Amino acid sequence: MNADLNRLQKKINANFKDLSLLEQALTHRSIGQNNNERLEFLGDAILGFVIADEIYQKFPEADEGIMSRLRARLVNKESLAAVALELDLSDELILGQGEMKSGGKHRASILSDAVEAIIGALYKDKGLQAAKQWILSIFDVKLAALSLNMALKDPKTRLQEHLQAIGSNIPLYTVLSTTGADHNQLFKVECAVDGVDTVVSSTAATRKKAEQKAASKILEILLNE
Repeated sequence: MNADLNRLQKKINANFKDLSLLEQALTHRSIGQNNNERLEFLGDAILGFVIADEIYQKFPEADEGIMSRLRARLVNKESLAAVALELDLSDELILGQGEMKSGGKHRASILSDAVEAIIGALYKDKGLQAAKQWILSIFDVKLAALSLNMALKDPKTRLQEHLQAIGSNIPLYTVLSTTGADHNQLFKVECAVDGVDTVVSSTAATRKKAEQKAASKILEILLNE
C-alpha cells in the first residue's frame, strides 16, 4: 500500500510523515473500525475555520449573515465532492465490497468526507499550518472567484420571503420522480404557489437543487407580473 500512498501524495500535493494517517483518511466505515470518521470530524471543523478566516479578511465590510452564506457556498457536500473529483480521489477510496458494488466511490457524501478526513489527517500529522496551506491550495480558485454577490439569499428563501410579504401561503414542493442509480440520480420537483397557474418543475442531481431551480422559476414569474 505504501507505493500507492506515495503516488497519492504527489497527486494531491500533500506530504505525510505518517502514511497510516493518509490511509485511514481514505478508509470508509464500511471497512471496519479503523475508518475516517474521526478524522473527518476534525477536518470539518478545521476547514470551516480556515474558510471563515479567509472570508473575514477578504470582505471586511461583510456582516455575519453574508459571511455565513459565503462560507456555505464553499463548505458543503457538493463543493467538497467536486474538489475530490479534481484530485481524482474516487479510485483511491478504501471501501467495503457492498459499498463498492453500490457505487460508493462516486457518492458525493463519501467523496466530501474523504477530503475533510485528509485535512484532519494533515492536522494530526503536521499541525494546523500544514492543514491550512493544503486547504488554501485546493480552494484557491473558488476563493479567488468569491464575491459579495454570491451571498444573495437562495431562491427558496427569497421566494418564501416574497410570498410572506404579500400575505400568500408558503410554496409547496413535490418530488415528481427520481431516476438513475444511487450515485447518479436525477430529481424532478414541482413547485406550486397560490396565484400561479403555470405548472413549474425542474430537474437536478439533488432534491435541494431541483427545488432551488423551481423556486427561481416561480420567483421570476411573480416578479414579472
